[in-house]
Amino acid sequence: MTFRPRALASIALAAAAALGLAACGASPGSQQQPTEDPNALTVYNAQHESLTKEWIEGFTAETGIKVNYRQGSDTEMSNQIIQEGADSPADVFLTENSPAMTQVENAGLFADVAADTAAQVPAEYRPSTNKWTGIAARSTVFVYDKTKLTEDKLPKSLLDLANPEWKGRWAASPSGADFQAIVSALLELKGEAATEAWLTAMKENSKAYKGNSTAMKAVNAGEVEGAVIYHYYYYGDQAKTGENSTNVGTHYFKNQDPGAFVSVSGGGVLKSSKKQEQAQALLKFITGKKGQEVLQKGTSFEYAIASGVPANEKLVPLAELKAPVVDPAKLNSAKVTELMTKAGLL
Repeated sequence: MTFRPRALASIALAAAAALGLAACGASPGSQQQPTEDPNALTVYNAQHESLTKEWIEGFTAETGIKVNYRQGSDTEMSNQIIQEGADSPADVFLTENSPAMTQVENAGLFADVAADTAAQVPAEYRPSTNKWTGIAARSTVFVYDKTKLTEDKLPKSLLDLANPEWKGRWAASPSGADFQAIVSALLELKGEAATEAWLTAMKENSKAYKGNSTAMKAVNAGEVEGAVIYHYYYYGDQAKTGENSTNVGTHYFKNQDPGAFVSVSGGGVLKSSKKQEQAQALLKFITGKKGQEVLQKGTSFEYAIASGVPANEKLVPLAELKAPVVDPAKLNSAKVTELMTKAGLL
């Protein structure tokens, strides 16, 4: 299997910075192509690299189709695709969170998802537009210091964290796409005025860390009493040494609260791809039984959402999370960036 050298990825990122784009990764695709197998699919990957490698290996073993991938963040990859437009060498785009998918969709760059693939994914885990599909999911969770907080002292809603009594007591990673996806759901569910007010309070009340893992470590170390992150950082640490989550408990808001938001990881085929059949086949594999079993049986601890495959047995079942219903196609990442910048969080 052929993978693109990481060194070239660094060169591409440097070129992107020179272009002065808003996100950190948009650069002309022509600068990145020389080492790639022209007969292979090209995936722009913003999912966790280890997870996507498992999907690629399984797909290639089953179909014989080789796949190259280029690794980056949600915003980095979506901006790069938009910059490249119809000239993008990407065949497939995979993300951690759905707002980046919507950004590319709004630019008119996705082909429709094949009907047999869409049929594998329940409607609540894909956009109403059918321009891309959910491939996995992660739940918002409030991790807390068990040595300082008991269940009766936990916030009942994500919105409670705006109250004065939570000042200086909780954390998040506001610069990350993960947290911004959660804010996107808040915006869709509660509207602009409520979201702006909550973000303004967040600036006063919360401590900012870079990355969900770092925020969870801060809870474990007693630096803050709680943090808003995604669930799998806790389960991933527990599955290893547990050293960064020994003192940590998990609190799910449930009750259709904005804090119960389940973020959909997305996959889409670029309309400009010259390998439509093979690209659609990759999406079908990922959302099929074998692809979803990678989530069920592996160590990513993200939720399987398609082909009737249940989640990893260590996770709280999706049905018990009582998540709010949010159409991923309506998540507005541009507005979220505007509001978070206005609040002084970015």
